[in-house]
Amino acid sequence: MEIVLASAQFDLRVALEILLREEPGTTVVGTASGAASLRALLQVSRPALVLLDWDLPGHPPASLVAEAKSLDPHVQVIVLGKDPDVKHAVLASGADAFFVKGDSPRPLLTAIRQARARRAAVERQIPTETKGA
Repeated sequence: MEIVLASAQFDLRVALEILLREEPGTTVVGTASGAASLRALLQVSRPALVLLDWDLPGHPPASLVAEAKSLDPHVQVIVLGKDPDVKHAVLASGADAFFVKGDSPRPLLTAIRQARARRAAVERQIPTETKGA
């Protein structure tokens, strides 16, 4: 599963890359430190999953979730945030899940594994000629 990481926090991006490097079936296809670089990555890489920091600078994060979903309705977006009180707003924006930065990575890894399984199921249903279109 191709994943894009988007966070202005260098340490968070590196930690997620290291975590995902050990996760079978996942590949980080790009990292973004702001909204503009995330948009460019979404256009080029068409990832199956976006790990989005809710505090990403440059554009309201809810619109970035909507933009990712408009490019690929099957893309899954997992949001990381520092404030658990934004969970409702995150999920209302169309994100698939929300996790608090700094919490144990186990639930996040579980969500990524579930996302990978959902993506595999979707890909089995999409006719081959329409994939990547």
